[in-house]
Order: sequence, then C-alpha cells, then structure tokens
Amino acid sequence: MGKTILITGANRGIGLELTREFASYGWRVLACCRDPQTAAELQTLAERSAGAVTVYPLEVTDGEQIRALSAALAEEKIDILLNNAGVSGPERQDFGEIDTEAWLRTFQINSIAPLQMAVAFVEQVARSRRKIIATVGSQLGSLTENTEGGMYAYRSSKAAAHMVTKSLSIDLQGRGITVVALHPGWVSTRMGGAEAPVKPRQSAADLFAVLTALTAKDTGKLWAHTGQVLPW
Repeated sequence: MGKTILITGANRGIGLELTREFASYGWRVLACCRDPQTAAELQTLAERSAGAVTVYPLEVTDGEQIRALSAALAEEKIDILLNNAGVSGPERQDFGEIDTEAWLRTFQINSIAPLQMAVAFVEQVARSRRKIIATVGSQLGSLTENTEGGMYAYRSSKAAAHMVTKSLSIDLQGRGITVVALHPGWVSTRMGGAEAPVKPRQSAADLFAVLTALTAKDTGKLWAHTGQVLPW
C-alpha cells in the first residue's frame, strides 16, 4: 500500500529537500506552497517524479484556503501531515526593538497555521496507516535550552508551536495519532543563513529517518534531526 505525506512550505529549503527525500523512497508527496508559479525547482521536481509529487497552492495563514484544500483532498489517506512552512520573523527582534505587527505575522505562520492544518486534515490522517502529524519547531523555542535571550518573535512562536504540538498529542491520542515537533538543526537555508553547519539535504535525510521510525510511544515530544529527544 502506498504512503502519502503532505508537506507545507515545500518550495525551497528543508521543505523542498524533504519533498525530494520522501519521493525518492516511493512516497506520494502532496507538496504545498504559497505560489507554485514561482516555485520553479519544485515544479521541475514534480514533472520528473512520474506522478509521485503533486503541487498545490496554499497560503497557510488563510483558513479558507486550508479548508478548501482539505475538501479537495477529502478522500485521501495522509500518513504524515508535515507542517514545515515557517518564517524567522522580523530582522530586528531583540529587547526594545521588535515590531509587534511582524511578531503577530510570525505567530500566524509558525504557531497558528499548524493547528489549523491539524484541524482541517485530522480525518485524512486518522484513516491512514501511519497517523502522524509533525510540525517543524526549533531548539530555539525550548524554554530549557534558552540561555542567550533575544530573538523574541522566533523563539516565542516556536515555543507556542511546541505547546500546540503537546496539546494535540493529548487531544488526538484517542484516535491513535502520533503528534511531534521536529528540530531540523541549524540549516544553511535562506532562513538559517550561509554559515549554518547543516545542509538542507542532510537535515531532510535525518528528518526522514526520524519520521519514518516514529511509533505511538514517541508522541508529544520534540525530536532533533539527530534522533535525540530535546527538552521543551
């Protein structure tokens, strides 16, 4: 039986490499991004995938678009719902500098959208074999690991995404759904910067290994790409 994953933010960086990684292992990938017309690399990947990758337009801050996509995919069985779309937030976000409107936008994408996606696609996930909902979080959103301060928008939005993950893991446990957050590492993407030590393809390969090894006992945790469980 074929396996299906839905990935948001699939047009570049980790999302693009995750799309490539899952497709290379025979998964069907429902690859979502805000503007497919400008996602040339993703479109090329889809065209060469022999039908394994299908691209869908999706603005994750638009609840109506999310619900419309869920309706269009109502008959699907989605083994993994992967909330990968995310932003780093405003350029300046240290103490006394943060733009609150940009902070709210960061929350919309990083924290609120994953819950909206889970609500919209819970039925498709519940009828699948793997039954996994995963959200890309960050070690920078860990309360325990925060020893440097700053980065208020990004840290707080990822901490909120972690709390959404934890609550979902409790609320959906009765339906047999495993819910986790993922730390992809410090990755050399447009968001992570060129000096980051982890390449997108390596992070994607690591996350593939973590995601495909998950079982019900792993729910409600923050998993690093290395396979280590990090503290909330």
